[in-house]
Amino acid sequence: MTVKIDIGPDITKRAAALLDAARERGEQIATAESCTGGLLAATLSAIPGCSDVFERGFVTYSNAAKSEMLGVPVWLIERHGAVSEDVARAMAGGALTQSRATLAVSVTGIAGPDGGTPDKPVGLVHFAAGRRDTPMLHECVAFGDVGREEIRRRSVERAIALLHSVL
Repeated sequence: MTVKIDIGPDITKRAAALLDAARERGEQIATAESCTGGLLAATLSAIPGCSDVFERGFVTYSNAAKSEMLGVPVWLIERHGAVSEDVARAMAGGALTQSRATLAVSVTGIAGPDGGTPDKPVGLVHFAAGRRDTPMLHECVAFGDVGREEIRRRSVERAIALLHSVL
């Protein structure tokens, strides 16, 4: 099976604008991704000249990776689930702690086609973004069961917008 996600020129333009704005402010960005599997980092790193702004990306698909790489407490995942506001906030905070970045964003959700429940359906995605020593912004978006690739694409778009709002 071959899967190709076309991120699209609009999202690429928004990503470039985010990097330009961060560059103007002397900021560096880290990403912490689960359901997007590195697609956000790939989108940012595809833009020429990104290396002075995009500091690093963490792909923490498993719960163990969230704990080991980002310091998300195991009990937090057990209590709230990996797809939750609390874990999204902890992931973004961990990305800041484990990097030299000044801004971080996290994405954790259910891209499908399986894995959804009545409480957490396919298409539910939690985002968090913020700076060191400040409260994290959080958004929860229910994209609906619009297909795995589309959920991931829309999640990248939303994460870029949330980071821009933190700038």
